[in-house]
Amino acid sequence: MRIRTSLFILLFAVLGFTSTLGAQKIASVDMERILSSITEYQDAQEQLDQLAAKWQQEINQQYDAIKGMYNKYQAEQVLLSEDQRKQREDEIIAKEKSVRDMQRERFGPEGSLFARRQELVKPIQDAVYEAIESYATTRGYDFIFDRAGSAGIIFSSPTYDKTDDILRALKN
Repeated sequence: MRIRTSLFILLFAVLGFTSTLGAQKIASVDMERILSSITEYQDAQEQLDQLAAKWQQEINQQYDAIKGMYNKYQAEQVLLSEDQRKQREDEIIAKEKSVRDMQRERFGPEGSLFARRQELVKPIQDAVYEAIESYATTRGYDFIFDRAGSAGIIFSSPTYDKTDDILRALKN
């Protein structure tokens, strides 16, 4: 009798759980496609790419200068006194540290490129997220997943892809 009661409770719980899952509305969007269709986003990405390339070129030039300093030091090392060798080594080390600091200031997690990206791209991303949230709220969706991201979706039916709807909402 006890087993029968336990099975009944388990069956009731499973049926209740599956009916709850059936009531949820789920959709997916392709954030990559949405963002790439926005001209302002493409312009911002291009600006960021150009800025990063310019800064990387400057850093590469600094590293080339350091390499030149080191090669010169290697060639003249036997002619230098101990103090002169130490001074040249310190100069090379200081220059390397300076370039690494510049690289961190520009490309690091709190760097200038990140700040510029926040300034240019974040408002566009916020507008897209607001459009998605508004779409989900007005149409009663419980979850909207990003198909382009690594959110762990292995399969998504095209029926649930609402990317085109979000693109139309952004154009309005």
